[in-house]
Parts: sequence; C-alpha cells; structure tokens
Amino acid sequence: MIEASDPARPPRPFARALWRGVSKRCPNCGAGQLYGKYLKVRDHCPACGEALHHHRADDAPAYFTILIVGHFVVGGALALERALSPPIWVQLAIWLPLTLLGSLFLLPRVKGALVALQWALYMHGFDPTRAPDPSLDPG
Repeated sequence: MIEASDPARPPRPFARALWRGVSKRCPNCGAGQLYGKYLKVRDHCPACGEALHHHRADDAPAYFTILIVGHFVVGGALALERALSPPIWVQLAIWLPLTLLGSLFLLPRVKGALVALQWALYMHGFDPTRAPDPSLDPG
C-alpha cells in the first residue's frame, strides 16, 4: 500500500486540477492546451510535457453532458409551457438550438474535468508507481 507521503506520489490538488480541466488546460501546469482538436486530448502537454494519453474518459463526458443539458432544457421547456403555453414551433425554435449549443459548449469542458479527475486521483496510467497494464497497450 502506498502512503500519501510517498515521494513518488505527491499530492495533486483536486479542485485546481478540476478547474484546469474545465478550462481545457493541462491539469498539471494549467498553461498548456488539453486538446489538439475539439475533443482530441493531446498525448503530452505542450508546456510541461505531462503525459495525458492515459485518460479513459470513454462515454462518460457524453452522459454527463446529456444529464446537465437535459435538466436545463426540460425544465425550461416545462416552465415556458406552463407560463405562456406557446405554440410548439416556438418551443422547438428555442430549445433545439439551445440543446445543440449547450451540448457543444459543455462536452469538451466535461471531458476536460474527467481527464483532470483521473490525473488528480492517479487513476489508470497517471500513477507513476504502477506498472502499465499490457491489455491497454494500443500497439
């Protein structure tokens, strides 16, 4: 069992890492961009060289984005229907674009937060004291 004071595993500030991930920055230094493209996490931070290819975000960012956007859209649509009872085309004209834009805005931020969470908690390959799992080797 590895202790918290192990020099190979210094404490990583959880809240700061999460904020950097939401800001689409490297969870280690906060200076480098996390993404090379819209949702493509860089293999290494361009500023500090931290390896970022270990992340295993998979489908979680999409699920959390749907959960967040869905609550706002459904709640807003129900409130608008109850207050003004507008025609259906008005509802669609409002909520379809907001759903699309909200999802496109939140998805990279949620994924950044999940990558930063994994980094801060030494999950998957982000733990320097643990041997790499050969079943996860892409080669």
